[in-house]
Amino acid sequence: MSKIEIKNLTVDYIEKKKSFTALKNVSFSIEEGEFVSIIGSSGCGKSTLLSILEGINTPTKGEILIDGEPIRGTSADRGVVFQHYSLFPWMTARKNVAFGIKQVNKKASRADRLRIADEFLEKVGLEQFRNKYPSQLSGGMQQRVAIARALAMDTDILLMDEPFGAIDAKNRTALQELLLKLWEGDGTKTRKTVVFVTHDIDESILLSDKIVMMTANPGRVYREIPVPFDRPRDRARLVQTKEYTVFRNSLLAMFYNDIAEKIGGEEVVL
Repeated sequence: MSKIEIKNLTVDYIEKKKSFTALKNVSFSIEEGEFVSIIGSSGCGKSTLLSILEGINTPTKGEILIDGEPIRGTSADRGVVFQHYSLFPWMTARKNVAFGIKQVNKKASRADRLRIADEFLEKVGLEQFRNKYPSQLSGGMQQRVAIARALAMDTDILLMDEPFGAIDAKNRTALQELLLKLWEGDGTKTRKTVVFVTHDIDESILLSDKIVMMTANPGRVYREIPVPFDRPRDRARLVQTKEYTVFRNSLLAMFYNDIAEKIGGEEVVL
């Protein structure tokens, strides 16, 4: 049994008295410990799909099963990292992380929550900033706090909605490497199951075990593509290989040919 099973998912919206289909008959599965990226052009329903996985929206048709059970609202088994940090501005970095821990472990003492918060802030390189407020931190540092909070919550599933989209290229690369390092761990624990929404093809290749490419209007699964590169992945070496170039170009061709189909353009040949 897969960790997550998405079955014939359809989502319809009503906007200005007109019906709009965001997702139509979307089906795929995600195994336990698998890192899956969802990519596609704007409007293909990536964030809508993630919101249903979070449990904050419900489908018009179909269902999502986690460990064989249908989603019934939000749950402590799913941690979320958004694109725009989502930290409480009146709490320090330490207290933001500790607050997340409290949501999933009501029995943990305050001292234990703060200890765990310090541990994860150290992992993301922010131990010396633990008593700073979000307004005193850069965007990249705020996102590291958000990642620390999600990982400290120790949920089985981690949902990430373009978490690095608003961050400059240098910090984005550093956060990608950090996420991989923390996800891969030391081999003593089962990896978390990660669903990662992104527009960045290179990011999806570096991070993922599998890429789900979606097409828009309405949102459908266009292709499921296993990433053929062994872990751990050395970015500097990997991007220089012929295999990487060929695989990347095949993804680009799928991506742009889908867009060309939608606008009536010519097929892209790479």
